[in-house]
Amino acid sequence: MNDFDFLVGTWDIANRWRTDFLDPDSAWEEFQGVSRISRHFDGGASFDEVEFPTKGFAGLTLRLFDREREEWSLYWSSRRTGVLFPPVVGRFEDGRGVFEGDDTHDGRAVRVRYLWSGTTAGAPPRWEQFFSVDGGGTWLLNWTMDFTRRPGS
Repeated sequence: MNDFDFLVGTWDIANRWRTDFLDPDSAWEEFQGVSRISRHFDGGASFDEVEFPTKGFAGLTLRLFDREREEWSLYWSSRRTGVLFPPVVGRFEDGRGVFEGDDTHDGRAVRVRYLWSGTTAGAPPRWEQFFSVDGGGTWLLNWTMDFTRRPGS
């Protein structure tokens, strides 16, 4: 349970994403963000709001730990839509979190994978998003976030 405690605080985020999430030949775009992350339910829940000032949007993530199944469900919502996306589900092993789920992107069914690394003390956290259009046979990395803790948070 407490797997996301490393993330509590305020962070500056260096984002890098593909201009087309499904095209392996699309260009990469870089932009900044800021995230404020809080801990709830004695470590069994985590909540954040992330803003991307130059992109003009923001989002929320709710992370909930299922004690019986010993796995996390991560839910995302964008301010643009106000809709809660289907969850990605998974767990941490040896400081690395892997979470997967089914969704759609631009009307196309995709399998989504989030990877969390740098979750141990002193390591800079990194989040990566991958999409698969063949049910998980092949994965395309389409978004990365590198976190830098704000002083005093």
